[in-house]
Parts: sequence; structure tokens; C-alpha cells
Amino acid sequence: MNPVSVRALLVRGMLAGLITGALALVTAYLLGEPHVDAAIAFEEAHSHDHGDGGVELVSRTMQSTGGLATGILVYGVALGGIAALAFCVALGRIGRFGPRATAGLVALGAFVAVFLVPFLKYPANPPAVGDPDTLNQRTALFFLMIALSVLLAVGAVILGRRLAPRLGNWHATVASGAALVVAIGLAYAFLPAGDNVPEGFPATLLWQFRLASLAVELVLWTGFGLVFGELAERLLTPKEAPAGRKADPAAVTPAA
Repeated sequence: MNPVSVRALLVRGMLAGLITGALALVTAYLLGEPHVDAAIAFEEAHSHDHGDGGVELVSRTMQSTGGLATGILVYGVALGGIAALAFCVALGRIGRFGPRATAGLVALGAFVAVFLVPFLKYPANPPAVGDPDTLNQRTALFFLMIALSVLLAVGAVILGRRLAPRLGNWHATVASGAALVVAIGLAYAFLPAGDNVPEGFPATLLWQFRLASLAVELVLWTGFGLVFGELAERLLTPKEAPAGRKADPAAVTPAA
């Protein structure tokens, strides 16, 4: 990859993240916000029971509109840029895949490593779930799980590439995948649990909120794979040369 191509792909990745972030925003607003309101109602009812009061620094309306939009769109743009850089590294190094297929594989890998693996250990919680005194600890554990997941995924890819000459692609993939599952299982076993559901909190509401969180991430990463794949394909795959002229072969295959 030359610097011009990397810069162009980075811009397209951020643009794709912005577009799919907007789709994820609609999903979060329609599917997630009603459950957040229900959880806040539960929390307020129980805080009144105990005589607790609080000053609302940011209105609920602002949280569910401007705050939600800012958070998801910034998140989408940032992750889009990072995923575009990962695409630059992966293109031509994980098999004979074109830009669209590589973008799809990068999006799938990012969804699993950045969201799904940490989510299965520390799932998203609505308001009223979790002890406020342990918020910093739970936040640190969640980001630690993300870092471990990403590092283990990268390690599995490196292990698979090193085993491939001796075992073949299929057996190397199976072996590295098994090693990844074992390593993640050990991380799950040794890291402390972070759930603290209060007594009486509706299990259905908790489940629906977590499904909504999963849906938002699915929309974000699926959309990114499709949108960025199309943008990368148009950038990296040359148009057909005019009649009587041949396309430059060097422009078709990106440098490793």
C-alpha cells in the first residue's frame, strides 16, 4: 500500500463509519431507548422508596437525542478509521480476496473481537443494573476484555500463518481457532464477573436491552463491511481501459 492509497482508504473508512453510524443511531433510538426509559422508571421508583434524590445535570430528552447521536456517530467514525487501517494491513495477506471480501472479513473479525467476545463476558446493562460504587472497576474490566480479545485474535492469525506451511491452511486454521477459544475461555474463567442485577429488576427488560445492544452493533459492522467494501472496490479496482489500451497491471494488485 502506498501512502496515497492508505490515506484515501482511511477517509473512506471514516465516511463509511459515519454512514453506518447513522443507521446504528436509528436502530438504537427505536429499539434501545424504550428499554432505557423503562429501566430509568424502575430506578426512580426504587430511589424514591429509599428517599434518594438527585439533580438531573442533562435532561433525558437531550440524552436520548443529541447525546445518543454524538456518541454513536463519533464511535462509528473512529472505529471506521481504525477498521480501514486494519483493512490496509489485511488486504493481500489473508488470502486471495478482493477489496469487498476483505472488507467483509475485517468487519466480521472486528465485530467478534471488539464487541461479541467482550459482550458475552460483560454484557451491556441498562440503568439501575450494576453497583454505582463499582462503576470504575466494571469499566476497566470491560476495556481489559476488549484489549485481550483483540490481542488474542491477532495472535491467533499470526499462529495460523506460522502453522500453515507445516499443517496446511485448513489444519492451521482449526488449530489456531481452537487455541483462540481456549485462551478466551481462560480469560472468562479468571476475570471477575461484572453483573449485579438488583432484586426485582424485570429479566425480560434486561434481555431485551441486551438484544437491542447486539442489534446496534450488528447494524454498525454489517453496514460498514458493505459500504466500505464498495468504496474500497471502486478505489482499488481500476475501470476498464478504453478500446485499444490495456490497463496497467500494477494498478490492479496493491503492493504488499
